[in-house]
Amino acid sequence: MAEAATTTGGITSFSPLPAEKSTVLISVEFTGGLEMLFSHTRFHRISLPGIDPSTQQPATVGYLVHWLCENLMVDTRKELFVLDGRVRPGILVLINDADWELEGEEEYVLKEGDGVMFVSTLHGG
Repeated sequence: MAEAATTTGGITSFSPLPAEKSTVLISVEFTGGLEMLFSHTRFHRISLPGIDPSTQQPATVGYLVHWLCENLMVDTRKELFVLDGRVRPGILVLINDADWELEGEEEYVLKEGDGVMFVSTLHGG
């Protein structure tokens, strides 16, 4: 475990550094038309806060979805991406190329280097 050393009055004390990084660098991809909600950009490299401020727990995919809506989405039609605070039905989510249902869906804790892809299967007509 890493430790931080501080010296006061000639006395050095050690305290453990937090186990969680302050940010997690991940890749996010939008396809099937979702990219139009995010500056018409398909690929994004995101430095996401490592801790969800609302829960003080490590950042999850659920937190990522909220963060994307608040910080990256430029289109005002949020309902095309989320419904009742969750990824809207008809949008497939892949975590490192695996269906998020196999990874715990919103509860999956994001790790450095993870890739999350959102694929819309919704089509107008």
